[in-house]
Amino acid sequence: MATTTINPPELHVLAVDDSNVDRKLIQKLLQISSFKVTVVESGSSALQYLGLDEETSCHRFNDLKVNLIITDYSMPGMTGFELLKKIKNSSALRQIPVVIMSSENILTRIDRCFEEGAEDYLLKPVKLSDLRRLKDSILKTGSQTQTRKRKHKNDESPNFSYHDRTPSPPSSPQQSQTKRARL
Repeated sequence: MATTTINPPELHVLAVDDSNVDRKLIQKLLQISSFKVTVVESGSSALQYLGLDEETSCHRFNDLKVNLIITDYSMPGMTGFELLKKIKNSSALRQIPVVIMSSENILTRIDRCFEEGAEDYLLKPVKLSDLRRLKDSILKTGSQTQTRKRKHKNDESPNFSYHDRTPSPPSSPQQSQTKRARL
């Protein structure tokens, strides 16, 4: 009897950082963690890649599968926070988890990012353990989403509706503090 090994799906990460050194570091760490990685140098380049800029339509995203966006907070032009807001305001992209990276541990900034829907806030330098934890979280969330989709498909009730998990802002200061406590 042959045994079959099921490999987890390859997850695609869009990494955004204006620093060439930081981009190469995050790319290497993500590749070590078995992610497929696309790196861009700015928020506007990320929007262009995702098809959200003014010049391209959002239809391009249908051909593109990004499971996670990791962005630096402080970048010239469009900040990571502004990129987060644009992604979370897009009906096509809002379900994608966005993680903010920063070398600055400023609690008001961290809170604002979580309130806008950030999945996590990582302090630089990012560690391999941070990325492995993110991968585990994405895989767990993805399998839960698939289970809910199968349940919906089998449900006979016409009034039942399913919505993909969208990160919602913390509803209380305690939830925000819980996320900060992980830092």
